[in-house]
Amino acid sequence: MASIRASSLTCSLISSSLGGRGKRMIRATINMPKRPNNSTVSIDFPKLKTRGLVEDLELRSGYTNGITTTQSSPKTSPRNYDTKVSDPMVVAKLYAIMEAIADRVEMHKNIGEQRNNWNSLLLTSINTITLTASMMTGMAAMSDGGAPLLALKLSSTSLFLAVTGILFVMNKIQPSQLAEEQRNAARLFKKLHEEIHTTVSISTPTLEDVKEAMDKVLALDKAYPLPLLGVMLDKFPKTVEPPRWWPEKERKQVIKGFGGRKNNNNGWDSKLEEELKEINMVLKRKDEEDYLRLGGKALKLNKALAFSGPLLTGLAAVGSSLVGTTSCGSLAVVLGIVAGALSSVVNTLEHGGQVGMVFEMYRSNAGFFRLMEESIESNLKEREVERRENGEMFEMKLALQLGRSLSELRDLATSSSIKGVANHEFASKLF
Repeated sequence: MASIRASSLTCSLISSSLGGRGKRMIRATINMPKRPNNSTVSIDFPKLKTRGLVEDLELRSGYTNGITTTQSSPKTSPRNYDTKVSDPMVVAKLYAIMEAIADRVEMHKNIGEQRNNWNSLLLTSINTITLTASMMTGMAAMSDGGAPLLALKLSSTSLFLAVTGILFVMNKIQPSQLAEEQRNAARLFKKLHEEIHTTVSISTPTLEDVKEAMDKVLALDKAYPLPLLGVMLDKFPKTVEPPRWWPEKERKQVIKGFGGRKNNNNGWDSKLEEELKEINMVLKRKDEEDYLRLGGKALKLNKALAFSGPLLTGLAAVGSSLVGTTSCGSLAVVLGIVAGALSSVVNTLEHGGQVGMVFEMYRSNAGFFRLMEESIESNLKEREVERRENGEMFEMKLALQLGRSLSELRDLATSSSIKGVANHEFASKLF
């Protein structure tokens, strides 16, 4: 805007005539209308949108205030190019499964602590009651008869009978084995939680991932049930079988090995296939078989101890009830006191030594090796290499699960493949 104040404009023109004798000056005056005093003339120019250089560069690059702006035609949307976007409903379902898994972890942890307390408290109570009843039997034998003898006999017999009933229930449910089951379940649920979290974080989950996660949760619930009545696992099975906490998978047609570089075949080649086949044989022949054998021995020992404890307390109850009779005499006293003392020793070995927990530990370790075997077989039997787990990643995970380095894992496969050489090395170095 500019203001012009003027009452007149004077222009002087000086012209000279080349051919004339003299000079002539012409003056011209242009008079403009006068405006009132203190008035201004405002000239309004159109306002232009100004933009800084940085802002202009941001717009040209497609960024404004940290938000990407792309220009696309109505027919072509940027979303059409993004084939890695996860379905929000699938992600929401996986998070719902993760919440349920976290709740199960807490439940198994709390119940496992409770059942571990059962083992220690019941063992202490049973041994205390058994020793007290044995002392009463000895005091009854030293009494002269009458009311003191009858009271001591009734008290000791009642205590022995009560201990027999408690031992029967305790040996049936095996609290130490129950606690180990809950610890294993809590650990496996935590592992499953981390697997789903990794799937959501670094990949594009699908409905197949949701179904697989659901199947794994239900398989774990079946392998390690929480209730005692109706669904409790048999603590004294006829044969030792590894627990199965993973869902069944379809058996696919066996394919032959193939050559090629790992980078072009999802990390797989014929050499890796042969190594995994040898490792699978070692797992079956050495690790799983050995832990099933040890589990069988622990089961036999636990059966013998579980049968001996109530039997001894029952014999002690019979002996204490016959104290003071002329027919049995000292034999009843010896039976009541010695059987009661031996019962305390047997109970301490069984429940204090947690033989049931040892059996469950061997059984679960055998299940761990069975899972590794089926993982190897399912990958080798997959026809399409692209649908397998990445070979290099699978080999690394297998080595970590067995407590070995990659070179040690390959050396194990090499030594196992040599014919005529007895290989006494186990695949796992952890257990």
